[in-house]
Amino acid sequence: MSTHRFPRKLTGEVDLDLCFGCQGIWFDEYESLHLAPAGVIELFKLIHQHRDDQRLPLASPLHCPRCNERLIHSQDRVKSGLFNYQRCGQHGRFITFAQFMIEKGFVRQLTPVEIKEISARIGVVRCTGCGSPVDIRQESACSHCRAPIAILDPQAVEAALAGYQRVALKQAAVPKPALLAEAILFSERERSQRQRQRGSGSGLNADIGDLLLDGVAMLWETLP
Repeated sequence: MSTHRFPRKLTGEVDLDLCFGCQGIWFDEYESLHLAPAGVIELFKLIHQHRDDQRLPLASPLHCPRCNERLIHSQDRVKSGLFNYQRCGQHGRFITFAQFMIEKGFVRQLTPVEIKEISARIGVVRCTGCGSPVDIRQESACSHCRAPIAILDPQAVEAALAGYQRVALKQAAVPKPALLAEAILFSERERSQRQRQRGSGSGLNADIGDLLLDGVAMLWETLP
């Protein structure tokens, strides 16, 4: 993991440990609460900059980087749904980028009707919890870590960005969120078409989509 500094609430900075290969963040105790709105925006920009880095599977089990004790799989609920993370009883918690975005209100779980609609176009997506492939025609959650399928939600993006930018930038410069959902699906359709043109013969399943990270890309391209 590498250490990066982000603005702290009121004053100072928060040092966060990030792993771009496993797409995760380690928060020492209370660091997540101390992260300023401007820090949240900087963190999301950094996630986007590294979205094409090689993704590595998470170790199983995960261990605390401070005491080496085995981390405990945990869930909490926010307005946008459940989010998953791994915690140490004494030193902090590990959370993936995608699950952190759910926690901060940019992302929500898909409904059964939405999963059915998207599965007809995409077939397989990456789990937002551990990065494993999930066949959404047969599964509504990851079979490895049980994280529910999630996607950037235009209304959640609008509300979250308005709040963060109002505090951090003193302005309400919000992108056009109504375009995000269709843009994500369009990206996945293009990926599927390229796969078929290569003649793999395996259709949509051969090319794994990432609904969340495609949405992150569209989101930051609209920011000033």
